[in-house]
Amino acid sequence: QVQLAESGGGLVQAGGSLRISCAASGVMYVINDLSWYRQAPEKERELVASITTAGRTNYGDSVKGRFTISRDNANMNVIYLQMNSLKPEDTAVYYCGAGLRSGVPKDWGQGIQITVSS
Repeated sequence: QVQLAESGGGLVQAGGSLRISCAASGVMYVINDLSWYRQAPEKERELVASITTAGRTNYGDSVKGRFTISRDNANMNVIYLQMNSLKPEDTAVYYCGAGLRSGVPKDWGQGIQITVSS
């Protein structure tokens, strides 16, 4: 069973930057697909960014050019999300996801709140 622990959330002003982290544990292999999703109040959970072990990345349209997903070189089961030029509409609970089943992560973290004030 994969355990995912997100960290680094909080409150930031619009236009600011924030980096969040997710550490996957409980497995003895490198997880191929790691991702970030978010869910705002009364909205569906949506893909923010994903990354494979080969370094292939995919971003949601609303964050392209502003957010960057990366893996830790020393521990490939740790990922980061660098968020720049934050907007109030980026306010949401951000979830780390691991693996894929039918196109969505098999395992989820508990989520962290990110609030962007205007």
